[in-house]
Amino acid sequence: MASKIQSYLNSKAEAYPLVIFRIMFGFIMAFSMIRFYSKGWIKTLYLDPKFHFSYFGFEWVAPLGNATYLLFFLCFILSIMIALGYYYRQAIILFFITFTYIELMDKTTYLNHYYFISVLSFLMIFLPCNVLFSLDNLTSKTKSLAIPKWTIDSLKLLISIIYFYAGLAKINSDWLQKAMPLKIWLPSKYNIPVIGEWLMHENWVHYVMSWGGMIYDLIIPFLLLYRKTRIIGFLLVVFFHVFTSVLFPIGMFPYIMIGSALIFFDIPFHKSIIEWFEKTLKPLKKIVFPSLTPSLNKLKLSDYQLKNSSLKLSILTVFFMLQILFPFRYLLYPGELFWTEEGYRFSWRVMLVEKMGYANFKIVNGDNNNYFYVNNKDFLTPFQEKQMSFQPDFILEYAHFLGDHFKSQGHKNIEVYVDCFVALNGRKSRRLIDNTVNLYAQNESFKTKDWILPFNDEIKGL
Repeated sequence: MASKIQSYLNSKAEAYPLVIFRIMFGFIMAFSMIRFYSKGWIKTLYLDPKFHFSYFGFEWVAPLGNATYLLFFLCFILSIMIALGYYYRQAIILFFITFTYIELMDKTTYLNHYYFISVLSFLMIFLPCNVLFSLDNLTSKTKSLAIPKWTIDSLKLLISIIYFYAGLAKINSDWLQKAMPLKIWLPSKYNIPVIGEWLMHENWVHYVMSWGGMIYDLIIPFLLLYRKTRIIGFLLVVFFHVFTSVLFPIGMFPYIMIGSALIFFDIPFHKSIIEWFEKTLKPLKKIVFPSLTPSLNKLKLSDYQLKNSSLKLSILTVFFMLQILFPFRYLLYPGELFWTEEGYRFSWRVMLVEKMGYANFKIVNGDNNNYFYVNNKDFLTPFQEKQMSFQPDFILEYAHFLGDHFKSQGHKNIEVYVDCFVALNGRKSRRLIDNTVNLYAQNESFKTKDWILPFNDEIKGL
């Protein structure tokens, strides 16, 4: 067994897939930064709010005022540098730091694909994506086609984990037996041309899409890995993600996943793309960067030595163990995951929940029991209020903010209570938080939040 592992770690592959992946990743990220700015989201999500929800342990991460624009611009520049392979190592490290900082600035904006970009960019730090067809070749003494095979396979493994875990998460009674929450969402898509009025309200369509989504996520890694089914798998990837982008406002995620699926194709496919690039850029190459890369036909399959490979392999082993185990941390908590959301984030649970909430906060003087209610609109944007109203950790953090705010205004012996009702996946609204618990006296931690009331229902599944 050990000899097989060592043999695999010593095996080589041509670098073309990493090059294509680097170019794809860099340009999609650059476009994403432009899109984020053009839609005004930097202002509405990070500058307009008076208060920002933070991740536990990362309370020190906050928007930088107008300098937040510079943070996004830096991400844009770094994305272009990554695509061109210009100071690639420095660029991908700084991109990981800056993008992750942006992701951590406000918990309200959490999306699975933002987390995916942070995780992916961290992995790319350890991959030699710039050994070929990059501006780094201008100063590189050696140019190589051969790289460790595991550097390409590591990307395949990460993408496979994301798909497979998303499929496992869909094996639950709400998704499969009740077609929830698609049964809530799809009828509202009646304005989609052709299929809107004809299909989106049909009950059988909701079930077909629920079961189909689960099966797709579970099998797509295997279809892409197996050569004979790879084309079918990729066509399914394109259809699935284009279709979901039409149905739901999920931004650049579909295109990121379509581009990422290219890593599964064989070397000749990627080589043909590089040859096309080379032919297209040939006039520019002679004038601007003649040493960008020698002709692919003349470049020998030399042996690329990955510096500190043992250390990098150790780090990535820990990284992948974390990716495999971390999504199951919810098993450490009692109660229904979709209700408490303890262990829900960072687990590739995509579009499984439709929750609507109402949260009315009461500020009480503990000495004389005088009280008043809070108008959430005085402190939160509509989007923040919506997200806060059904997520317990948001509610706790906001309760502490309110307590600190009114304490600074001279109020004494403050206690903060909330009347909070939440409807989950079409069920009747029910109380989420114990309204007799002073949330200002509760502290955030990794411990179970025993002030969350029981769900009194069961959602069977993983």
